[in-house]
Amino acid sequence: MLQTLYTVLLYLIQPLIWIRLWMRGRKAPAYRKRWAERYGFCAGKVAPDGIMLHSVSVGETLAAIPLVRALRHRYPSLPITVTTMTPTGSERAISAFGNDVHHVYLPYDLPGSLNRFLNEVRPKLVIVMETELWPNLIQALHKRNIPLIIANARLSARSAKGYSRLGGFIRDVLQKITLIAAQNREDGERFISLGLKRQQLAVTGSLKFDISVTPELAARAVTLRRQWASRRPVWIAASTHDGEDGLLLEAHRRLLQQFPDLLLILVPRHPERFPVAQALTEKAGLSYILRSSGEIPAAETQVVIGDTMGELMVLYGIADLAFVGGSLVERGGHNPLEPAAHAIPVLMGPHTLNFKDICAKLEASDGLITVTGEDDLVKEITTLLTDEDYRRYYGRHAVEVLHQNQGALQRLLQLLEPYLPQRSH
Repeated sequence: MLQTLYTVLLYLIQPLIWIRLWMRGRKAPAYRKRWAERYGFCAGKVAPDGIMLHSVSVGETLAAIPLVRALRHRYPSLPITVTTMTPTGSERAISAFGNDVHHVYLPYDLPGSLNRFLNEVRPKLVIVMETELWPNLIQALHKRNIPLIIANARLSARSAKGYSRLGGFIRDVLQKITLIAAQNREDGERFISLGLKRQQLAVTGSLKFDISVTPELAARAVTLRRQWASRRPVWIAASTHDGEDGLLLEAHRRLLQQFPDLLLILVPRHPERFPVAQALTEKAGLSYILRSSGEIPAAETQVVIGDTMGELMVLYGIADLAFVGGSLVERGGHNPLEPAAHAIPVLMGPHTLNFKDICAKLEASDGLITVTGEDDLVKEITTLLTDEDYRRYYGRHAVEVLHQNQGALQRLLQLLEPYLPQRSH
């Protein structure tokens, strides 16, 4: 009954979704494109009889990169289709995988759209990153006997409480999932409490730890550092949100009084905010260039605005220390492991719900510094820039936490083997 009501409601609100897409398209024109894909029209854009992997947006896509590369290596004859829901996730998937995979938007959770889509893709296995529970998608895969794995799954106490109100409906949805590979035991137990059977659960750890700085990426970072700032200190403020950029630019303005040659790389989280960051930098009276211009920062350049996609890991490699955004405002924070992979100190605000366990591990091992506001940020960055031993200490501990918690990828690949053709050796 609840599933029918859910489906009817989803059909009824489609005009509101169109309006929302159109409105969002004022700032991000990509929201006004490829609407047909959102209703399962993807003929010629996908290859059938392979693996389908869904990662809703940028964070999930980044976590999926090592997994997709490993699957390409292990099963070279199987096509892979990566689906996302947002233009930024789409851009990240295209920049990460290029022509190695097929990419379309995942259709809305409407039976007609999903059947149209699945008739084209005909996947042997579906992997969903994190915890995207779409009842009609799960039902359609169950009916077609297509195994569904939720990988890198997490479920906060708050989300579990919300789902628990759905009672038998959520239990029935969960029991149609082949396997949930949870990030930790606590997340796994929350799924069990909602009705998942224990034999449907595995605890693999977080895929987010299975990132590495490739030799190619390291070489690019070294080259850019020599070109941009061979003799000057650099800090990066990345994945920033509305309410953070102005504060970070003011902190930078104050830091310049003590470190006049300091360079800030400012990277807003979403492309539609690139012009906002530019306007705020102008308002702060700081000299800047746009990364997209291809210019090399001059001696008087005080800020580089990272207005390109797919370059964040390289930009982290240029910096001496990193602030990770979405954490001074209540957005739950973004991934601190990306800068940690470069063995540089990581600073974040207090709002880190999205990476609660990872941040706790980093903080307990002196791999993360929590700041509460502008004054705190200025103070900590001043100490890090003044004391090289302190800076190296935090950077070393951050990368050690990363290395100590790796292995989720190999555990997950072993779990996937029974659902895929035997590998040829």
